[in-house]
Amino acid sequence: MNFLAHTHLSPNNDDVIFGNFIADAVKGKSYLKYRHDIIVGILLHRSIDVFTDRHPLVRNSKSIVRNHFGKYSGIVVDIYYDHFLARNWGQYHPDELSKFSTKVYSILAQRLLLLPTRVRRMLPFLIAQNWLSGYANLNDLQRVFNGMDRRTNHVSGMHNAVEVLRGNYDLLYSDFKEFYAELEIYSKQRLTEIISLQ
Repeated sequence: MNFLAHTHLSPNNDDVIFGNFIADAVKGKSYLKYRHDIIVGILLHRSIDVFTDRHPLVRNSKSIVRNHFGKYSGIVVDIYYDHFLARNWGQYHPDELSKFSTKVYSILAQRLLLLPTRVRRMLPFLIAQNWLSGYANLNDLQRVFNGMDRRTNHVSGMHNAVEVLRGNYDLLYSDFKEFYAELEIYSKQRLTEIISLQ
């Protein structure tokens, strides 16, 4: 899953949201330097990633786009799923997406000195381009994929990702909808387990 899903799947706890957001930039056991609730967020993120990577519906989504993106299929599907979440946000969260996004940006900015270097460099662009809310529309999504394609020296094919999404929209959305319902249940259960072990 990508940034929006990870923050959405966090409880209403700013440190857990922060930890879940930065987790990809926190390697190995270096998470142990953070305070308790940030650690909970990092461990929750890792559990979500394992559950996602092993799930047959996610694997099916990857198989639909693999001919276009090869080894980058997982990244593309992660962002597709954030698009579906953003596009249908009202079904998943009581607050407007813009309000939720602003809250996440604030949580990150207030903990600027705790951000891993990679996330700290990305934060100004994340906020200025409003990535979290932008996932909902295809024009902003195209900009995201164009940027990622540049970072892979244009070998990923991700500049075509929105076109591929349009051509397979219903199939991919069906996978997402069924999968995300299971992921929400799993995340709540796993969060309880992580807290009990800390």
